[in-house]
Amino acid sequence: MHVISALDALLWLFSMCLTVYMCYYAIFLPCALRRRRTLAEHAPKCRFAVLVAARNEQTVIGHLVESLLAQDYPADLFDVYVIPNNCTDHTEAAARAAGAQILTCPFPVHSKGEVLRQVVAMLEKEGRHDAICVFDADNVVDPGFLSAMNHAWCAGARAAQGYRDSKNPHDTVISGNYSIYYWMVNRFYSHARNAVGLSAIVNGSGFMADLGLLREMGGWNTLTLTEDIEFTTKCILRDVRVEWVPQAVTYDEQPLTFAQSWRQRCRWSTGLYQCLSHYLSPLLRGLFTSGVRGFRARLDQAVFLLAPIIQIFWLVSLIAGQAMRLLQVHYNLFPSTPVFTSLFLSVLVSYAVSTAMAVAVTLLERKPVLPMLRGILSYWVFLISWLPINTYCLVHRTTEWKSIAHTRGMGLSQIK
Repeated sequence: MHVISALDALLWLFSMCLTVYMCYYAIFLPCALRRRRTLAEHAPKCRFAVLVAARNEQTVIGHLVESLLAQDYPADLFDVYVIPNNCTDHTEAAARAAGAQILTCPFPVHSKGEVLRQVVAMLEKEGRHDAICVFDADNVVDPGFLSAMNHAWCAGARAAQGYRDSKNPHDTVISGNYSIYYWMVNRFYSHARNAVGLSAIVNGSGFMADLGLLREMGGWNTLTLTEDIEFTTKCILRDVRVEWVPQAVTYDEQPLTFAQSWRQRCRWSTGLYQCLSHYLSPLLRGLFTSGVRGFRARLDQAVFLLAPIIQIFWLVSLIAGQAMRLLQVHYNLFPSTPVFTSLFLSVLVSYAVSTAMAVAVTLLERKPVLPMLRGILSYWVFLISWLPINTYCLVHRTTEWKSIAHTRGMGLSQIK
């Protein structure tokens, strides 16, 4: 009986945490339906350094460089730099042939964050640029990207995230899941938060950072495997809002297999735990010393960083709930209660909600529903698979950055 009481108390505690967490995110749902903010146009002014860290990307790097050099922005106001690192193929030759300038890191690197640290230090010494824009080698970029970022920069943005779309949403079930995931982040996270004055989230690629801001931060000094989330957090701690610029569109190649997805998301999960360890305390300490706006921004980022822990809470509460029901049946406390009814209902409701959200975001982003049907119907499995990933990474952290092979060499005309 004492065991049942303990399980009941544990279940109540976890259920309350989950309820508060879900209610917090539900608050932002109406904000996702607001119309996109139109950027005021400004004459070209910002001098951009466009940075691409590339490891064994000879198949795709040329298409990215071509799309960058085709920007509707004055050619004398931006430079495209490709930084090959640890390559065993012809990435450098392919990038150079497409028209990119090549930079070499003076010291060994093992991750994208380390590449950015060394290259940003070089750019700060040169003093020829105002801001950086960062892309992954498998991206293809809309011609209006730099113009949109210039409008944001001229309006005062010191960090900004563009719209991250998908190159290959219909290739496999996994690429479909990823596409929906990024549309969700665009619509229900960055767009919704920016609509109420909160920070968008830097999302790995297709973002802008002011070099003056980086100089104040001491350069690009990230400590974790998720340098994008860490940079977002550091911005918030300095009361710098990451602006959402959906007019700046990047098309990204999504993983094709579950093995690739597992490996990538283990890195993401490990990076989130690292960010949580390094930055949760500073975020919480600053809640009541940074004004109303700072309070909201820090609270929002703290809730975001707690996502893997909350998901594990949900798993533990599910297991505790089933264990309690089995004990209740064993002691004849509720002999007529079906043991697995609540589990079945939980799965059914969560599947229905996740599928409805997947359909909704596909429609809101004006994507065709039928070609996305495999991704939509399996999106629940993609979400649930975060549970074993986050649980595994809680006890076994990924220690190195591993690249994913990119094979979809596509130009912008093939995507549109």
